[in-house]
Amino acid sequence: MEKERSRIFGLDLDAQTRCAHWHSALDIVAIRMKCCGVFYACKDCHEALADHPIQTWPRGEWNEKAVLCGACGTELTINQYLDSDNRCPACGAGFNPGCRGHHHFYFESA
Repeated sequence: MEKERSRIFGLDLDAQTRCAHWHSALDIVAIRMKCCGVFYACKDCHEALADHPIQTWPRGEWNEKAVLCGACGTELTINQYLDSDNRCPACGAGFNPGCRGHHHFYFESA
């Protein structure tokens, strides 16, 4: 699990992937960016640290593991994450339901 977290980039990261931008108890998801294949805590961290714009994951690739639970380190496919009812299917940790409002930054719109 520690190996997984060491691959996450962001500003002021804590042990569960919260960052300077999103740091509530439920902000424990990191996203593998389609553009570079690197996990970032959020789009704002990517914008601050990467030298390129974000690309969204196309629907045809939603079976790729691109979401990481900061509580247990489990990597989820995009479909698993979107169907998770805001809980990690592996450990039961809660995810921020407000993140739904940001999905369009990461995942192609339906």
